[in-house]
Amino acid sequence: MISGVAETALSNIAGNSNIMPEDFTGEDGLLYCGKCHTRKEREIIWLDGTVKRVPVVCKCRAEAERIKKEQFQKQEEMRNIQRAKISSMMDDTFKTACFENFQIRNGNERHLKIAQNYCREFQKMYERNQGLLFFGTVGTGKSYTAACIANYLLEKNISVVMTSFVRILQEMQGFDREREEAFTYKLNSVKLLIIDDLGAERSTDYALEKVYGIIDNRYRAKKPLILTTNLTLRQMQEATDIRYTRIYDRIFEMCYPLEFSGVSWRKREAAQRYEETKKLLEG
Repeated sequence: MISGVAETALSNIAGNSNIMPEDFTGEDGLLYCGKCHTRKEREIIWLDGTVKRVPVVCKCRAEAERIKKEQFQKQEEMRNIQRAKISSMMDDTFKTACFENFQIRNGNERHLKIAQNYCREFQKMYERNQGLLFFGTVGTGKSYTAACIANYLLEKNISVVMTSFVRILQEMQGFDREREEAFTYKLNSVKLLIIDDLGAERSTDYALEKVYGIIDNRYRAKKPLILTTNLTLRQMQEATDIRYTRIYDRIFEMCYPLEFSGVSWRKREAAQRYEETKKLLEG
């Protein structure tokens, strides 16, 4: 019975062996490819001791299959990137952020350098599951710098999603377990996940559990994460509430911390607009 099933399978394979007019029989009596001159058949000893011929893949067909597989993987990656662009919850303010428009001010050259180096070395960062933690005062360019990284990598056809925990929690509201797992899978399917404004979400048990779950799942998927937060390093390092400490401990395992300090860009720009408007209105 087993022998009959196996023979049927071999017969089906042989029927699909794609014999070409240029193929030929070698001195060993086996079929050879007319293009690459490698075997298209081999002999095996069957269950009953008889010798049977079975089809094998020649070198040129194997190469064609490899190329086809690579093309499929590339197309799938492009689809993932397109889905990431569509599903990304990045604020419109940051969708045009780029290194070319990065304004050097208040000693932020180091921020620019590290962000650009992270992009240039992204393959290594990805392989090492190495992320970044941008922390510091409000309005100092954390989100903009993260958005520059996101847009640069997206232009290089690397899948990135930039969002915030507030939006993630809003999105997950009312999800059952199946939908929550599908949503988490979507976040982990991209090569880089950027989550803006850690600490702005509500400090409920539910919210903190979901925040930890997102970070921990990313860690277990061995994929990098970039976070921005207005919290200080001391606030995170000296937290005593277990709900927070396990979140911050996981972040420190994954992310290289970079402090953003100085006068708020937004306050500086608001002051400049005020002075310009004052001149116009009061002469």
